[in-house]
Amino acid sequence: MGTVISLALPAGAARDGGDVLDGATAAVERVFAGLDATFSLYRPDSEASRMARGEGTLRDASAAFRGRFADATGWRLLTDGFFTPERPDGVLDLSGIIKGYAIDQAASALKCAGIEDWCLNAGGDVLVSGSPAPGAGSRWLAGIVDPQDRGSLLSGFSLGGAGRFSALATSGTAERGNHIWRAGTDRAGGGRAGLGPPDFRQVSVAAADILTADVLATAVVAGGRRMLDRATDSWDVEVLAVRGNGELLATQGFRA
Repeated sequence: MGTVISLALPAGAARDGGDVLDGATAAVERVFAGLDATFSLYRPDSEASRMARGEGTLRDASAAFRGRFADATGWRLLTDGFFTPERPDGVLDLSGIIKGYAIDQAASALKCAGIEDWCLNAGGDVLVSGSPAPGAGSRWLAGIVDPQDRGSLLSGFSLGGAGRFSALATSGTAERGNHIWRAGTDRAGGGRAGLGPPDFRQVSVAAADILTADVLATAVVAGGRRMLDRATDSWDVEVLAVRGNGELLATQGFRA
């Protein structure tokens, strides 16, 4: 999927010779490898790449591909079109939802393997379970990198434990450039989506689940202040947004 996946377990998980850690890593790798083979646009042999080249239609697609397209279409409705499974040229691109889905499926695999305490990070999108110190009730701490200085942190956010949030997702232009399509930026094309300058350079969203966090972070970057207000009004989330000039907008959870 063009990103790095990392898995952290409490130190005690390695006391058995590493069997727990090895099993957890294998479970996560299986999930990501399977989804990558179907949905990655970095792989020319994937189903997503074949669809993008026009070598098939949704009617011909696998049940898994149609299912994720349905999920993405549902989010498009919920976000007033600021999150979409289609590029402006009409090509299907499920990249905006598949990473969050993969993290969620990896979490299910870890739980099925009986592993309760872990922190999974996929390209800066974080999902946690349990505690870094089982029995102590402590929470995992995720850092948010400053988009203007990649060697510094803007903020930290506690996840898991007895808190409301287990997921934190960050989207923006700091690492991959201006790659998120924004609605209404192509004035010459009648208001169609385009790659105009974003209101926010980076957006981080904390939520109870990784799909909500991931989708809303992307949608707020695409939709600007209008979508930021919709997200905070409609979902139980905390948001930290960075404007192009470095100014920060934060909900109470990030200001505390």
